[in-house]
Amino acid sequence: MRNFETIKKVGLKELSNLMFASSKTRRLLMPLALKKLKERFGRAGDNLYELPKELEAQYYYVQALLQTACQRLDEKLISPDVLKTVFDSFIDNVFFKGHQMKERVYAEKKLEYPTLLVIAPGSRCNLRCKGCYAGSDDRKAAKLDWDTFDRILTEKEELWSSYFTVLTGGEPFMWADKGKTIYDMFLKHKNQYFMVYTNGTLLNKENVRKIAEAGNVAPAISVEGFKKETDWRRGEGVYDRILEAFSNLREAGNPFGISATPMRHNAELLVSDEFIDFYFGKEKASFGWLFQYMPIGREIDMDLMVTPEQRLYMYERSRYIVEKRGIAYVDFWNNGYLSNGCIAAFRKGGYAYINWDGNVAPCAFVPYYTVNIYEIYKNGGDLNTARDCGFFSDVRNWQKNYGYMQPRDKVGNRLMPCPIRDHHGDMLNILRKHNVKPLDPFAEEALKSDRYHEQLIEYNKKVAALLDPVWQSDFAAKNERPVFENLERL
Repeated sequence: MRNFETIKKVGLKELSNLMFASSKTRRLLMPLALKKLKERFGRAGDNLYELPKELEAQYYYVQALLQTACQRLDEKLISPDVLKTVFDSFIDNVFFKGHQMKERVYAEKKLEYPTLLVIAPGSRCNLRCKGCYAGSDDRKAAKLDWDTFDRILTEKEELWSSYFTVLTGGEPFMWADKGKTIYDMFLKHKNQYFMVYTNGTLLNKENVRKIAEAGNVAPAISVEGFKKETDWRRGEGVYDRILEAFSNLREAGNPFGISATPMRHNAELLVSDEFIDFYFGKEKASFGWLFQYMPIGREIDMDLMVTPEQRLYMYERSRYIVEKRGIAYVDFWNNGYLSNGCIAAFRKGGYAYINWDGNVAPCAFVPYYTVNIYEIYKNGGDLNTARDCGFFSDVRNWQKNYGYMQPRDKVGNRLMPCPIRDHHGDMLNILRKHNVKPLDPFAEEALKSDRYHEQLIEYNKKVAALLDPVWQSDFAAKNERPVFENLERL
């Protein structure tokens, strides 16, 4: 290995490549990598548009991802072939090439390029989970055709240098068209990285082998707690099949994560040490996402939503899990400070959502649209046509007014970042202004229900009463202090 003094001068990209070479180099270079990360976040802290305490929290999250990845490598749970593709498609393309291009274009032209798209390629699902936000089942056959799906992936890379794609559903691993499967799509777009939200029941040894061969896929498998909670919502026997999927992925050396839905009955469990120890310690998940139950989709039930008090508790626990335990486990929407607020509607560095009918929505939790990708392509447009429509522009204007890229004293409470969940009245005005269409009958029913809107607006008020003071004390106060003032020196 080259002289250490020389290595200290290399950039993060080359340093990352060196760290993944062996366990010996990882142990040697980890302190240097963390120091360079601090320097990068510290430089951002000089910007009057960045909140220093947010930057510290963002640093902790990136540190957790890096340290967990190195730990899984030391445990030999990531194969060399998968590791090479992860570096090429995810670290190099997404973190470096894509990010630099977006920043340059915005600085020069003030154009907002998203980092990713969330795509639900098909509506079919082999489960029928209680309160499914997508309302999907195995009786529906709606799907994006191969050519359109392929064009979306190609176009987002060519237009925006977007190399990250999130797939959801339905069950994404059920998608197929013209004799080709989702695994063929992974191979066709090897320079992109895919995170797939899945119920995990189709991840048998053969399918996991295909994922590992592609090397650019990280499944995020849905759990609701342990066996009792998971089988209650997802069906008898599903939990055992999930554990089998974990085992298959570990054996194949393919990284994976978990996705969980906090509801009133399981919110505390999903942020408990018992839960974290099991899924990240014993089962070796590399990352995790918490998506608090949002009353959309099938069987809308306001009583399933976490209470305001539970939401505050989850916020406190999530910061502990990331910053003290070093686990990359993000709580939507409590951890909005990690992304500088809402990232929907094609925001710079953000995303938008395209479903199986080609309808383009701000995100999966805002089930309304005004444009359709099939119609856009038919009329000679492209993904920029969708980005530039009035509906999305108004959502991005709301984001800006709420504090995205605003001076520090103008930033709103990013513990409540979501316009439809946390500021429902504001989003309702935008929906009505643009005469939006619903993605499904459940969304149409909700849009027409005065009671539904009243309940969410009242919920927002109660959450704000608890979280506004926390935001002020934890993030907004004394933002003039240096970044990492309280972090240990390396």
